[in-house]
Amino acid sequence: MTILVYNNRTGKMERYERGLREAMPYANETLLVGEFRGTSQTQLLWTQSAAMNAWVQLRQQWGQPIYLPYAFRRIGEGGHANQSQHYAGTAFDCAQNIGNEGRARLRSLAASSGLFTYVEPAYLTPTWVHLDTRTLPPACSTGGYPLLRRGNQGVYVCILQDALNIAVGAGLLIDGVFGLLTEDALRFCQATNRLTADGIVGCATWRLLTDIAVGAGLRAE
Repeated sequence: MTILVYNNRTGKMERYERGLREAMPYANETLLVGEFRGTSQTQLLWTQSAAMNAWVQLRQQWGQPIYLPYAFRRIGEGGHANQSQHYAGTAFDCAQNIGNEGRARLRSLAASSGLFTYVEPAYLTPTWVHLDTRTLPPACSTGGYPLLRRGNQGVYVCILQDALNIAVGAGLLIDGVFGLLTEDALRFCQATNRLTADGIVGCATWRLLTDIAVGAGLRAE
């Protein structure tokens, strides 16, 4: 498996090659690649060091293993809302096996730890615990992904490149780096769909791309 990791400290993308039974980068043996990948069929994963570090520290504070059947999906695989943090590799759906009382304690611990940007309330996810390290602020007032422009790096650029490959057959290498080729493909997509071709991924562009890409299938990596 190829794993791209955005290092939140350095602001750069890192690349790793790991087997499914090996530990995720930065996860200190608390999370295997296969656990993070879950039911996804992709050979290319991405996440950020903040997500892995948050998981490790929560696991240490919890003091025992945390059941995690679901973390990552490629946007073409669908299965979640259009701007889901699972497509960014920053989200964990966990603790399906411990009952309501246990999940309530885990939510409380995660919220009080300050490790996660968002801990979903129980009324939205009553039978699991959703935690994520999303980047704020979102480009849309309703939430979702942040505004992007040339020069940015990170997991949201990976989503952008993945979505452009689906939407306009851009043939971009998914590397999480918003360079000239990504900008050119983005401007073409915007112009083709009657958006302002400014090369900036704001709310309208994210909505367009995710409407097209979610569930549309995987493309070659």
